[in-house]
Amino acid sequence: MLESVLIANRGEIACRIIRTAQRLGMRTIAVYSEADAEALFVQMADEAHLIGPPPARESYLQIDRIIEVAKRTKAASIHPGYGFLSERAEFAEACAANGIVFVGPPASAIKAMGLKDAAKALVQQAGVPVVPGYHGAKQDPDFLRQKAYEIGYPVLIKAVAGGGGKGMRRVEKAADFDAALESAQREAASAFGDPRVLVEKYILSPRHIEIQVFADSHGNVVHLFERDCSLQRRHQKVIEEAPAPGMPPEMRDVMGRAAVEAARAVGYVGAGTVEFIADGREGLRPDRFYFMEMNTRLQVEHPVTELITGLDLVELQFRAASGETLPFSQEDIAIDGHAVEARLYAEDPEKEFLPSTGKLWALEFPEGEGIRIDTGVEAGAEVTPYYDPMIAKVIAHGATREEALDRLAEALGQTIVAGPKTNAAFLKKLCEAEGFRAGQFDTGFIDRNLHALGVGPQPRDDVAVSFGAAALISREIERLRMTELQKSDEPSSPWSNPDGFQLLGARSVGVPLLVDGERVDAREVFSPEHQGASTVAFGESDPWADEEIDQEVEAPHGVYILRNGRQTLVQPYDPFDVDLEHMDEGGLVKAPMHGKLIAVFVQPGDKVEKGQRLAVVEAMKMEHVLVAPSDAEVTEIAAEPGAQVAEGARLIVLKTEE
Repeated sequence: MLESVLIANRGEIACRIIRTAQRLGMRTIAVYSEADAEALFVQMADEAHLIGPPPARESYLQIDRIIEVAKRTKAASIHPGYGFLSERAEFAEACAANGIVFVGPPASAIKAMGLKDAAKALVQQAGVPVVPGYHGAKQDPDFLRQKAYEIGYPVLIKAVAGGGGKGMRRVEKAADFDAALESAQREAASAFGDPRVLVEKYILSPRHIEIQVFADSHGNVVHLFERDCSLQRRHQKVIEEAPAPGMPPEMRDVMGRAAVEAARAVGYVGAGTVEFIADGREGLRPDRFYFMEMNTRLQVEHPVTELITGLDLVELQFRAASGETLPFSQEDIAIDGHAVEARLYAEDPEKEFLPSTGKLWALEFPEGEGIRIDTGVEAGAEVTPYYDPMIAKVIAHGATREEALDRLAEALGQTIVAGPKTNAAFLKKLCEAEGFRAGQFDTGFIDRNLHALGVGPQPRDDVAVSFGAAALISREIERLRMTELQKSDEPSSPWSNPDGFQLLGARSVGVPLLVDGERVDAREVFSPEHQGASTVAFGESDPWADEEIDQEVEAPHGVYILRNGRQTLVQPYDPFDVDLEHMDEGGLVKAPMHGKLIAVFVQPGDKVEKGQRLAVVEAMKMEHVLVAPSDAEVTEIAAEPGAQVAEGARLIVLKTEE
């Protein structure tokens, strides 16, 4: 076994690797950016070393800097995790050149599978079916547009390099092709340093099914069955499960053998995933699946495979990198039950899943039979705009799919996060969705059911506001009481008592608030019928009803009320504390999150139509297009492309046409 390992990654996967490495008796070495100085993985590692500023290109993507730390600390190996440098052949080569074991496949395998066009040609030679499309080198826009026409719409534009849904656009009609191509190429260049794309036929009713493969350096290759990753949004996986619902044994066998052949074709070593798209119009059939790509690394969703096989894939990675032979054959591996994983993200489903940043004022996960939590943060940590906004992977295992989904839904309902908005309620609804439960889904399931899943603006939770206002009032009363006690040792008179003292009758006092940034008014109600008690009335809520909340979390700037998986921030309103720079004047287009303004498509004096593209903001490795809210004239461009912008910053000012 290797004596030590440097983890060239951060967050959840760094914590995951450290746990297994330390169990195996290995010395663990973390590298971190300035933004991660207090991160959980830094605390867990035996030693940690700063490698640069927060932007990944200046820290986690700095090969020379990471190799230098590995040499200085005498690291026997480097584990790249997933993302960042995990699929960069030059990183594997740099490790080899410096006598450091790369815990992953050979650089030659990474190169062979790193470019989707070349990978498809390679696996075709091995007899693996591929999706019809153009996988060549020519990148002229007119040529690609013609190829899309020949293939037939809808088509999928995909970055040749990389993965994770970046540089990928579905195009329904020819009129949308040019804009989609430009956006895909720009995002691909930003994420992978390579703007090249391929164009493929979009498979209707597609199921995204992948096969986990594992190989040692002695020529042994096995598959560890399949995972279904069809529940996606913007080509990003949301919920993954193993095994795939409705998978016939003969199809599992055919797909497994195809994946093994793909791995053999490139001399693969270690953990890898061969991804397929299956045509699910008439159920899963062994003659209707196509190779998409091979991820030459550990996958985010590997825990579901671990739970149904009883294997530790990170341990197997270390053993393969040490030159050990696989301790089992294909016949030794069996499926045990069902496992489902949900990706808990700091994002707001009520605002089109915009990333949400900030301090985690509370973070609690449930414990119980069949529940596993993989996380890289803890209460008090900061979710920054620099990296992927994943908070945790919530995973459930059960004897049946129904039991696993029940456990996952319950676990999501018991998860407590205060600070950044999350998709917890959305994930719980997904687990409970009738079509998904029945196995009637494909990669378009989420888009077709957005409203039912609670996506988009939702009615304000009046009960949560009432609880929050009551908490603020209690806090202010306690502050005033302590102030009075500090002023005098004598008991204060009832006339100076701040708790709403009254002599006769019922009365109420106005309470100005900010609720999720919006100015509202609640009322503190004093009632003789309730022994002079007070409560808060707001909206349609009954101030004396026996309502419940999940949790109340205090923060210096307000109170977070968690109820039914949703979060409401209630703050005291100070009319003298207004951010005039970021006030919504009706014609103001603001940055929806912290990020980089990468493109502006208009200039002062331009007339724009409702829905027209105005600008693009890049945050957490994804592009977010800003569009005109109505027909208007552009009067001001307040930020230059390339600028880092804060959430709420003025970008474009519009004058609405009369």
